[in-house]
Order: sequence, then C-alpha cells, then structure tokens
Amino acid sequence: MIRYLKFIFVAVIASLVISSSVQADRLKDLTSIAGVRSNQLVGYGLVVGLAGTGDGNAVLTQQAMQSMISQFGVVTNAANINGKNAASVIVTAELPPFVKPGQRLDIVVSTAGQAKSLRGGTLLMTPLLGADGETYAVAQGNLMVGGLGVEGGDGSSLTVNIPTVGRIPGGASVERMIDTPFLTDENIMLNLHQGDFSTTTKVSEAINDVFGDGVAVPLDSTTVKVRAPMDPAQKVSFVSLLENIE
Repeated sequence: MIRYLKFIFVAVIASLVISSSVQADRLKDLTSIAGVRSNQLVGYGLVVGLAGTGDGNAVLTQQAMQSMISQFGVVTNAANINGKNAASVIVTAELPPFVKPGQRLDIVVSTAGQAKSLRGGTLLMTPLLGADGETYAVAQGNLMVGGLGVEGGDGSSLTVNIPTVGRIPGGASVERMIDTPFLTDENIMLNLHQGDFSTTTKVSEAINDVFGDGVAVPLDSTTVKVRAPMDPAQKVSFVSLLENIE
C-alpha cells in the first residue's frame, strides 16, 4: 500500500512538472501596445455643503468662492465670505484609451486646505485638465467619503480612515477624446513589460508563424514592430488575434 501511494505521488509530481514546462503566455500578458494607454487628469475645485468642517477663513477658499459667485452677477468681498462649510479640493481622474465624449469617469477628490472632513459635501463643476493644459472632462456631484472624524468637548479627537478624501463614481463627463496613433499608424509597436532580447525574438517568431514571414520584426530588447492592416475594422480583428498568440 505504501509503495502504491509513493507511485501515485511521483506520478502527480511528474504530471505537474510536465504541465508547467509546456505552459505558454499570451502576448497580451507579456506586452502592451505603444500609444494605447491611460492619461492622468487633474483639476482644482470647490466642495460645498459641509457641516462646519471646511476651510474656514482660508484665503484660497475665500477667493475661489468669490470668483465662483461673481460668475452669477453677485458682487461681494472675499473677506466677508466664511468658508467653514466649503473646502478647496484637488480632483484627479484617469482617462482610459479610446474613451469618447459623453462617457463617465470615476474621480477622486482630496482636500487642499484646512478642511477636516468632506463628508456630506458636493463638488461644484470642475474642469479636469491633461498634461497639455486642455480640458478633457468636467466633474461634479455628491461625494462618497469612507472616513470619519469626531471631536470631544475636552479637546480629544478620533479619526477613522481618511475623511479628507472622497470619491464620486461616474462623477466626470468626458468632453474630448485624446488622439491615439493606433488607427493611423501602419505598424503596431508591441512593448514588453520586461525587456529581454530572447523574448522579443520568440515573440516575433510566434507572430510570424501565425501571420507569415516578415510581419513581425524585433527592434530591440523591448519592442517588436508588427505590420498591421490599415482598415480600422481589420486592425481591431487583427489585434484581437495578435493578443491571444501564445
């Protein structure tokens, strides 16, 4: 019985070694397509409706509120504005590739001043800019804050998680699409996550085995150039096949 169990154990180990040795990776797990990437967006805005946990008499918030109110024809002095129910915030978002105008983005809102909590606040309309300074999305909405902060009459305080950072799922609307060379370039550049001359050679050989000689050419230890169809529909189908090559 013991010898039989030993035989089964050896057989199982051998099968695992053989299966692991023949396992292959798909190209989509090894590479990324040059130019197809996310872009970071950032903006400065105001959160209002706080329960006395805002910036107070911070000059930055007072000036921002005066500027916002003046757009509606109301004339006031920044010194007369109390920002205890408002907060200056930085809004960030990630713009995925191929996102079209009208689609929604999740945003993260973080305090930029003295506000103690953003719980219960509403973000006013905030343009989100790219690295080129252009507006690519506009954010607005009610904040979801996971943190909590309380203070006692004796000066003691308790903070759970981070009440000065909140999220708005789908809180930004895309206004402009970022141009990508994917649809216009004749070639597709595959960039390896980890540069290696042997891997780029094997990648190009695997692609040529499927699509024919000369379709893929390794350029260096990181990049493989792949000749692709110019028609957009054909290029999308081509890439879907390309990604799943092992």
